Amino acid sequence: MKPIYDSWDLNYKSIFGAIKQNQTCRFSIRLAKDIQPDFPPVLVLFRTGFKERFITMHKTAEEEDCNVYSAEYNARYTDVHYYYFSYTCGGTRHYIKKINCHEGNLDHGDLFQLTVYSADYETPDFLKGGVMYQIFPDRFCKSGKVHENIPYGRVIREDWGGTPYYKPDENGHVWNNDYFGGDFAGIQSKLPYLKDLGVTCIYLNPIFESHENHRYNTANYMNADPLLGTNEDFRELCSEAEKYGISVILDGVFSHTGADSIYFNKFNRYDTVGAYNSKESPYYNWYSFFDYPNGYEAWWGIDTLPNVCENNEQYTEYICGEEGVLHYWLSLGAAGYRLDVADELPDLFLDNLRKSVKGFDKDKIVIGEVWEDASNKEAYGIKRRYLLGGQLDSVMNYPFREAIITFVKGGNPKWLENSVMTIIENYPKPTADVLMNFVSTHDIERAINRLGGENCDDKSKDWMAERYLTPDEYAKGKNLLKAAMALQFFLPGVPSIYYGDEAGLQGYKDPFNRRCYPWGNEDTELIEYTKKLSETRKSLDTMTSGGIYFVYSDENVIVFTRTGKRDSIIFVNRSGNEAVIGNISGILSRFEDIRPFCGEYCDNTVKVAPYGYTIISAKFLG
Repeated sequence: MKPIYDSWDLNYKSIFGAIKQNQTCRFSIRLAKDIQPDFPPVLVLFRTGFKERFITMHKTAEEEDCNVYSAEYNARYTDVHYYYFSYTCGGTRHYIKKINCHEGNLDHGDLFQLTVYSADYETPDFLKGGVMYQIFPDRFCKSGKVHENIPYGRVIREDWGGTPYYKPDENGHVWNNDYFGGDFAGIQSKLPYLKDLGVTCIYLNPIFESHENHRYNTANYMNADPLLGTNEDFRELCSEAEKYGISVILDGVFSHTGADSIYFNKFNRYDTVGAYNSKESPYYNWYSFFDYPNGYEAWWGIDTLPNVCENNEQYTEYICGEEGVLHYWLSLGAAGYRLDVADELPDLFLDNLRKSVKGFDKDKIVIGEVWEDASNKEAYGIKRRYLLGGQLDSVMNYPFREAIITFVKGGNPKWLENSVMTIIENYPKPTADVLMNFVSTHDIERAINRLGGENCDDKSKDWMAERYLTPDEYAKGKNLLKAAMALQFFLPGVPSIYYGDEAGLQGYKDPFNRRCYPWGNEDTELIEYTKKLSETRKSLDTMTSGGIYFVYSDENVIVFTRTGKRDSIIFVNRSGNEAVIGNISGILSRFEDIRPFCGEYCDNTVKVAPYGYTIISAKFLG
């Protein structure tokens, strides 16, 4: 008996996943022949805040053991829609709802989701099929260049690779004021290395002038931090990177500033009249005071990070105007922005920000920091509309990261499949093509530690500070990292390497995940593995915009297909033993002309190296 409904099967839903505005999608259900509805079944569809719409379904086919009922829906409104099916039999109403992420189930389950996005929503091509590399600027490479006008209060360290400061002062505050001296010129000197690694885009954590080493407490949006270099140095970096086919994306921190800034000026560092200094300050209305001057709204209550009122007209103009921050750095060569804490940026501000970036150049990109499924995200009681075409191009893909890590550590392959396919189903295709896929970032422990070491969730910073993996733990973490990176590189989206991951750099949570790149002490075998992943990815045209579906899994191997003129069928092995999979033609019964591409395939059998991958090419029969 065929399923009642399956949202991943084109025989039930004529368009997989999200659909464009004004596109018509056909929905079909299959009811057993012994079910004779009193009235034609209905497709029930609605948007949050709007009434349900009942669309009558008509009998369109009779199959051996079931009748097929279908209805078409023309998507007039961009929004996240929810739907289910209903019919009455013998006076009793029945419902067909969702279980197991995509399967129809009778009388209990969840609502199905249908994302409808703007018909003219497109995302920039420059990132598609590429490889991103995330750099924490202070810790990647120090050029030795002498920089001028260094602000007071900084501890300049000479012990490259030392443990970052993390202990609080007598008042319980961690100042993050130690700097190792990574700079623009250092990054520029390593462009040949990054090119050789296969990198096509650099994402830089904040570069604006700030007075803590993470630079998320902006002091002046219009100046690069002096320890990194000048604005002209940044322009030169972008210009040189372009020669290597590498673009540069900046981190935009627009939900708050630093208290120690030209705008707030709490510590009187600047000769400007900041909001803290006077109610007559031009910046006063940027902030929300409830007991002037010391009582003000701050990011997560941290008083060194006063929140801004993003929709204040003067602030919005300062950031998004034609002479504003966004256009200025784009004019110096930036390829776009990753937006810090996108959940805390109101819709109107995001609307204005996108208009500004795309008004400068439609091929510039806007990526949001969102930790959950961004298509149906609610933040502060508001249903967000990040991915409908008027705000973000892409998001940081934390759901993929958790699915990958869980799988390679021994989790159920079905959970990986469901996690990946749910995101691909819910996100517009233009978004899926440029998703930022990572296994480590500056906000979470490095993957090699998560995979090979002890769980650090309940550990103190003292425990994490000098905690390094034992040789056995490192070997385990490295092996599992290889399997994780194979998934990261071949799933839809763009792999993002957190600097040093490819070199075996270790680190538990902030700030230990932000150690200096280990120049001269790299794991060269891991670097070569990363290069090979990049080369393989680049040689597959299916990596640019190909869809995905999963075709097979066993105890240790998962197999998925990236679609194209010829599909790429990718086998990933999470175990320490070679995997041998026979009768491939039986598993891939809907393919023909099966050929080896990468790895071992012979006599209808695929072999997958320990913690490795094998790729074969085939033509889908339909």
